[in-house]
Amino acid sequence: MMPFESKNIIVTGGAGFIGSHIVDRLLAQKANVTVIDNMHTGQQKVVEGHRKNKNYKLARVDIFKEPALLIKEMKNIDFVFHAAANADIRNGIKNTRVDLEQNTIATCNVLEAMRLNDVKGICFTSSAAVYGEQKSIPTPEDTPKVQNSLYGASKLACEALIEAFSFYYGFRHYMYRFVSIVGERYPHGVVIDFVNKLKKDPKKLEILGNGRQKKSFLYINDCIKGIFTGIERSKNQNNVFNLGHDNVILIDKVADLVINGMGLEKVERYYTGGEVGWLGDQPMVLLSTERIKALGWKPEISIEDGIRRTVKFLLEK
Repeated sequence: MMPFESKNIIVTGGAGFIGSHIVDRLLAQKANVTVIDNMHTGQQKVVEGHRKNKNYKLARVDIFKEPALLIKEMKNIDFVFHAAANADIRNGIKNTRVDLEQNTIATCNVLEAMRLNDVKGICFTSSAAVYGEQKSIPTPEDTPKVQNSLYGASKLACEALIEAFSFYYGFRHYMYRFVSIVGERYPHGVVIDFVNKLKKDPKKLEILGNGRQKKSFLYINDCIKGIFTGIERSKNQNNVFNLGHDNVILIDKVADLVINGMGLEKVERYYTGGEVGWLGDQPMVLLSTERIKALGWKPEISIEDGIRRTVKFLLEK
């Protein structure tokens, strides 16, 4: 168990979606939190809210470009939550270096800063994308992986680096492979794509693929509970957990929920065609979560309710 009260914690990407919710939880536990974020995609409103807490500090550092500053900030730190990353899977098709730089090399810089400062614990936000397009459904953690995206490959490389550093230097690590996370502060993905398209034209909606893709989504509060359940209850040094819902939902059904949430009627749908929305997409994502459930975690919010709450947030912000 890792008690965080009065501990010095770094959260990379702590001004982002998942990272900022991790910060919420840590501040509630009275930890001393340093957020490392370059603020390129960080949410300024969230930062201003956190700054009211005396245990919060923001360091505007680019972990890819400024490793020396990262090493300096890592001094006297007890534990690292590494959530900073490029999260746009599709962008890797046009920019083949972004996942390498913002995910893999940036993670290596974090690990090196930990090594130089003798920091022994790390939580890493990985992704279901590491599995590629899977025939094993629901997909357990030990499934052989076949890469179909540079994003997934970069996240898997990050995991490998964490394993190697842990073996060399005695780090304890917690790696979480997420499905799509939704909820308050949600910044990108299919739900916001649908909302933005319908704001532009409330009479029609373009849907990538055939709308029959089956996806698992997880509400942000359930995600955060899962992260901390693993850290607080696992006695293992090396930990890899899937985090996702027990169910899936058709992308067409996601469109229904968004349309209803926006109070729209008679929306005509247009499909780009094919079983997937883009190169690197997966026709079905459903992870086995038996490993984390054995520690007492389970999702409490349905996929449908999570999407409804996300639509409500997007319309109110």
